[in-house]
Amino acid sequence: MSREEWMTPKRRFLSGLFGGRVDRISAGNPTSVATVELMEETGTSFPDAHLDAKKMATLAAGGHEILGFDTIMPYFSVQMEAPALGCEVDWGDIETMPDCTTHPYKEAEDIVVPSENELLKVHSIRTVVDSIRILRENYPDVAIIGKVMGPWTLAYHGFGVQNFLMDTILNPEKVRKSLEKLQEISVRFANLQVKAGADVICFPDHATGDLVSPEMYKDFLVPLHKKIVLRIGAPIILHICGNTLNRAQYIIEEHFDCFHYDTKTDLIELKKVTGRSVTLVGGINNTETLLFGTPDDVKREAIFAVKAGVEILAPECAIPLRTPNKNLKAIVDAAKEIGVPQR
Repeated sequence: MSREEWMTPKRRFLSGLFGGRVDRISAGNPTSVATVELMEETGTSFPDAHLDAKKMATLAAGGHEILGFDTIMPYFSVQMEAPALGCEVDWGDIETMPDCTTHPYKEAEDIVVPSENELLKVHSIRTVVDSIRILRENYPDVAIIGKVMGPWTLAYHGFGVQNFLMDTILNPEKVRKSLEKLQEISVRFANLQVKAGADVICFPDHATGDLVSPEMYKDFLVPLHKKIVLRIGAPIILHICGNTLNRAQYIIEEHFDCFHYDTKTDLIELKKVTGRSVTLVGGINNTETLLFGTPDDVKREAIFAVKAGVEILAPECAIPLRTPNKNLKAIVDAAKEIGVPQR
């Protein structure tokens, strides 16, 4: 640590997460920062890093060791729970993320909820849990972030996106029953990661603005998320892609500790709605700034985000695989230059 830094990465991130005092603003990665370049530097690549705990831990640790983030997050895709639902998965390659190739559910009754012990028998689930255990042992002073998909996202896997969204209109009771059952998988997988050593859980639930109206979000997810928050034994970072300004008031009601927002959302307006009710994480655009921009572009965006009220700097979502590492390092450099944010 530099002379100006008097916090460990873990302490800095957790303090920032709860809106506390910090030696400088934290730079974290609630979602994947695995790049092709990082795979080459760590000697570990997709698809092996999805299904081998040691390789997963090695690649994830590069986010701290090489890129400099205060956090390590070892779940790189959105598909690790999918095999536990009965889905078949194409695990991709070094430049392709995994994808479900089958959607086995037709009715809510088709959903079978595994116990924690049964979940641990699913290879992809066990890989994440074991990688967190490895990382916890090797990085006691770095914040370890686990990740689970929320029930809405799991429903996309199980039913298929189009079928599930049609049911929200044609058969809402089926949707409620499905979400109630699927939340058990989210909660159990999250708590397995907490037991293995995760400090925080990232909770992507992809009720994006282009697919789900704010009224649907309020109706289907707010009551469910409120229950889930109480059942996971760690701080939780909600992540939703897309413009979420029209549901920000409902996100506050759910009492997540953090909201990892997409830069499609007007940050100044978002901050007006959220105030100090939830910590904002993110601020750096993926597809333009990180993928095609320069380190100076990244730093300018970081400075704007912090002035507008972001408490932890991060990419807005899992980054494109061809993102240059120098642009990710620029997030950390910007955090060091900004120092203690002025509120």
